[in-house]
Amino acid sequence: MKSIIRRQANWGHWLVAITIVVAIAVAIIGTVFSVVTYSAMQPVPSTLAHINKKVARQQFLDRNGLVMNITYENDWNIHDVVALHNVPLFIQQAMVASEDKRFYTHGGIDWAARLSAVKQNLFAGQSVRGASTITEQVVKMLHPRRRTIWSRWLEGFEARRLENKLSKHDILEFYLNQVPFAARRRGIKQAAAYYFDRDLDTLNKKEMMALVVMVRSPKWLNPYHYPQKLDNAIRRLADRLQANGLLDHSEWLSITKQALISKPQAHDVNVAHFIDYVRHHQADVGVLQPAGYVHTTLDMALQGKVQKVLDNKLDSLKNAQVQNGAVLVIDHHSNEVIAWAVGYAGRKHKPFNKINSVVMARQPGSALKPFLYAQAMDKGWTAATLLSDTPLEEGVGSGLHRYHNYSRNNHGLISLREALGNSLNIPAVRSIQFVGVSHFLQFLQAVGIKSLQAHPNLYGDGLALGNGELTLLELTQAYTTLARMGNYKALSVLQGQSSSAPTHQVVNSDITSLLANILSDPGARALAFGAYSILNIPQQTAVKTGTSSDYRDAWAVGFNDRYTIGVWFGNLDYTSMHEVTGSTGPAIVLRTLFNELNRGRSVRALYFSPNLIKKRICIDTGNVANEDCRSKDEWFVPGSEETTVMVRQPLLRLRKPSNGLHIAMDPRIPDQYEVFEFELSQRDNIKKVDWYVNDRYIGETQQPVYQWPVKKGEFSTYAKVYFNDRDTPIETQQVRYVVK
Repeated sequence: MKSIIRRQANWGHWLVAITIVVAIAVAIIGTVFSVVTYSAMQPVPSTLAHINKKVARQQFLDRNGLVMNITYENDWNIHDVVALHNVPLFIQQAMVASEDKRFYTHGGIDWAARLSAVKQNLFAGQSVRGASTITEQVVKMLHPRRRTIWSRWLEGFEARRLENKLSKHDILEFYLNQVPFAARRRGIKQAAAYYFDRDLDTLNKKEMMALVVMVRSPKWLNPYHYPQKLDNAIRRLADRLQANGLLDHSEWLSITKQALISKPQAHDVNVAHFIDYVRHHQADVGVLQPAGYVHTTLDMALQGKVQKVLDNKLDSLKNAQVQNGAVLVIDHHSNEVIAWAVGYAGRKHKPFNKINSVVMARQPGSALKPFLYAQAMDKGWTAATLLSDTPLEEGVGSGLHRYHNYSRNNHGLISLREALGNSLNIPAVRSIQFVGVSHFLQFLQAVGIKSLQAHPNLYGDGLALGNGELTLLELTQAYTTLARMGNYKALSVLQGQSSSAPTHQVVNSDITSLLANILSDPGARALAFGAYSILNIPQQTAVKTGTSSDYRDAWAVGFNDRYTIGVWFGNLDYTSMHEVTGSTGPAIVLRTLFNELNRGRSVRALYFSPNLIKKRICIDTGNVANEDCRSKDEWFVPGSEETTVMVRQPLLRLRKPSNGLHIAMDPRIPDQYEVFEFELSQRDNIKKVDWYVNDRYIGETQQPVYQWPVKKGEFSTYAKVYFNDRDTPIETQQVRYVVK
């Protein structure tokens, strides 16, 4: 008996010892595990407002205060945040009932839900249910980790920490605004717009419940792909809400029978190109800010319409090999940009649509002609001046270039009004020879076309036909100068900028008034465009088209009493379109947009200067009419009405050298062998030419060229030209140049 008692006592000692060892081991393991746990935990924020501060940046607003630069590529929802008191109460209740029914009573971890989930998963033999509380889901958003048992363990402790720092109100508000849905949407406001194209407070209860259940599986409960699965999930939630007293029987019955109708969100208007331009513009004018609101001049409602019209027209011209386009709309009363559209902006798989084609330099074709004739009028021509539209050849280099009209037809003597209205090329070349390339180039730069920076010699007479490259932004701005009666004002893209923008008069308002009259005259363009042209807009509108060589660019620009619109079509890879001209492509967009802008407003006639004088003139001579000639009425700028109209034949001048030319001597050629060729603009009917350099006679030729031995210095040159049918010579104007 004593031995039995002794053995029991020994076992008792051993049991105590083992218990102590186990307790110590558990304590050590627990301590180590606690240390490891707490070292692995990440700090939780004391406020969730820091999320917006992390991505703080400029928000661009349109002229009506609408946010323009909403993007779904951010890590967080920063644009569509809704305060909890503005979230419908039913959504809050349904979300808590669905995701975390003890949300308001637990401290971050719902142990009862966890045990229940473990039980269900064991019986099912797989993971069929999670038990994350709303707080734990918030932690998961803040601290993304690979999904493991260890990460779930850490999230529970971090959730407790978060609950100690933040209120239930803050946690639920953050969750409702940041919970992820499909298509990178976050939060219930973005989800309501994406799935139903509506605001939160306009949703019915079934639609609200759809948002709630989609939180669990945005992919498999997507109404666009799995409507039946979603409907079944809504039914299960409806049963639970009815059991909890959040739905009465009639509401439950209505929801179970009601059809859920999803509606894709209207296509977002992509204004990334405009915003990018504004950012650079801010830097240029020194107002760049790191964050805050930027109030722009754009009208998002109009922008959406412009984008749709542009894209639809590009779609219709797909078979004509047209890929790109751009539209600019300006309110020229203030010279504010109100629409800036790039073809297919934001659309996937569209070529070159990430390039801001509004500011890409392209050849304008005939779109510059109104500015050329403005300068010709400023130098004394009138709308009745007769120009020679006859075959024209000009020397270019060592050869000849034959100019021709788009129609390949010539009309003999034609008035300036008809030459501009019908966009005839040969009269335009004769006009730039009268105005001078340098003078014309200076004028274009004065109306905002800064891209044309090369020497006049590089462009030559071809500048009249648009052989230089400029941007749609520059061209449209230049036309606002005509619309503003010759007053130049820089375009504004920021609200408040317009009032401080400097202005200056660059051309007489009487001349711009007469040009607007010509450009809005259907009769003036009938020869080339027909009596019923697409350019004949119902309300008086000045319109001009342009097409570059080989159909690489097509333009239409116009203005009425308030708006100026510029449209460009082409291919940014410089391939040719299939015979698309300014009148067959861009002009249709132009007309459509003017009709849209004119809807619902009283459109006034274009400004017509009260100074203009009306005279009856002979059609064949352009002079004041008498009883023996066919006649018509024409308008004249004061002081020009009594001028006898001269037929403007080609102006005799020196083609080479040109004013301001800089000639560099070639070090590889001995100086005594270097020559520069002087050349006249006219070749026919010449008897002889006397050549002068620095007012000294240097020689005579029977041809319109002279090989001048080059030497360094500053020089002036002119020629006296004798013709076979004249007794006296004609002297060209002097040109000045430098040899280095």
